[in-house]
Amino acid sequence: MATIQKQKQITLKGSAQIVTEFFDYSINSILFQRAIYPPEDFKVVKRYGLNLLVNADYAVQNYLKQIMTQIEKWIVAKVITKLVLVISSLETRQVLERWQFNIQLEENASKKSTSAPSSTAAGKTEKEINAEIAAIMRQITASVSFLPMMTEPCTFNVLTYTDKDAEVPSTWIDSDAKMITKNAEQVKLRSFSTSVHKVDALDV
Repeated sequence: MATIQKQKQITLKGSAQIVTEFFDYSINSILFQRAIYPPEDFKVVKRYGLNLLVNADYAVQNYLKQIMTQIEKWIVAKVITKLVLVISSLETRQVLERWQFNIQLEENASKKSTSAPSSTAAGKTEKEINAEIAAIMRQITASVSFLPMMTEPCTFNVLTYTDKDAEVPSTWIDSDAKMITKNAEQVKLRSFSTSVHKVDALDV
């Protein structure tokens, strides 16, 4: 008798892990492509069927790990709506670029618990999700062809937009939106969905 393997469904917590991992690799890729750190600070890792570059400096890794750990908690708690990577001039602190990632809870998953599988998750495989993420990573890599070169030393910050009732660690502080004040242009990137969350990306 023929049998069909039941597809593993995605929970809210599982989706949060996928989205957080995507943020981590995206930020590392942007830091490399925009030359925020020298090339020798990065190592190659294989993910999403691609060779991705990840910063190997301990201080940077630790900083991003702390951020991603908290972001994953906020995603599970359904209190975060946006993550923004801000690139600024190291000397003047002028904002040069904003890479914005919007996080939306899919309608069918909005009332699910952290352990209940999404009712639509069976319609999307891990391979399909990874393919959508890979397309965004390729866009980030291709961004160097149309974005202006960074001609001065830069630094970066990660901003998050959360609900007012979100629990915020004491190590996080309030910030302004750090908008670009001159010649701002938007570049819309692709989106991906886990069937629990949808993530839209754009570069400003």
